[in-house]
Amino acid sequence: MIIIKNLIKNYISNLSLNDIKNISLQNNINLSSNELDFIYNFIKNNYNNIIDNPSNFNLINYKDKFSNENYLKLDNLINEYKLKYNIK
Repeated sequence: MIIIKNLIKNYISNLSLNDIKNISLQNNINLSSNELDFIYNFIKNNYNNIIDNPSNFNLINYKDKFSNENYLKLDNLINEYKLKYNIK
């Protein structure tokens, strides 16, 4: 797990706003600049907590940061990844 955590840490340290924008567009999510900034800052500041306790993350706590459409799309995307990686 330490190796994976270090890989994620290295990836996050190089993460850019453009990376997040590209990932969102690949998933048919067109983020506003405020939404993009929020996600970027959230990831940069909270990735350790999410890695350590992925099941504790709940997007609904941040619903007010997104348009309704983007919230639903992000929630679906997160749920897909939780299923894919068996996160309960």
